[in-house]
Amino acid sequence: MNESPASHGNTVETNDSLDAVSVFRGWKNVFFGIVLACLVLTQAGFWLINLRIVAAPAASEPAVTSPGAVPTPAGKPAAGASGAAAGALFGILDFEHVARTVELINGVLIVAAVLLSASIFFGLMVSLVGRLGGLNHISRAFVLSLIAVALLVPWQTLGLSVLGATWTPDELARWLPAKTASLGSTILFYVRFTGYWAVVTLLLLLSQARSTRWSQSILRRLEII
Repeated sequence: MNESPASHGNTVETNDSLDAVSVFRGWKNVFFGIVLACLVLTQAGFWLINLRIVAAPAASEPAVTSPGAVPTPAGKPAAGASGAAAGALFGILDFEHVARTVELINGVLIVAAVLLSASIFFGLMVSLVGRLGGLNHISRAFVLSLIAVALLVPWQTLGLSVLGATWTPDELARWLPAKTASLGSTILFYVRFTGYWAVVTLLLLLSQARSTRWSQSILRRLEII
């Protein structure tokens, strides 16, 4: 006689926990989609500038701004580089437009990544308190997302010697002249702007895969599937 109310109470608590998990899982997927889209767009911006489809202005190169260097005459681009107008995509999208777009995407990317990690964390807390199971998967998903967030932060803009995966257009423009200096410089250039991006993307994909296993584990434990 006394077991029925307790059993009913456990069922209600479990249903409430499942409802909360459903909410956090839904927002997690939304934030993951935003982060993934931002990563793809920033990489597209990199290749637009790297391939000179949208040319970086010569004034951004160190040879122009470093002490003792001879400034490039006004209206005349540096040797080997075309002007911003000549490098505009379809005569519409120039370096300034790409720069503003990338900076906006960077802001959205970091905020969405933080919210993604937070939603996974709250899902972990609900699973822990509600004893829903799948803690191994959701814990790994949270740690992976946390590492990705730490790597995404543009530490170099804070005056630190550590580089973040998030880059600015001006930073890319400064790196471009050194890209072809040597084989080592070329490798370092692509590791910085493509390899780093690939590592962060892989971490987020693994985090999403782990969180998916977490959802499946909860459903199996509750014999829903």
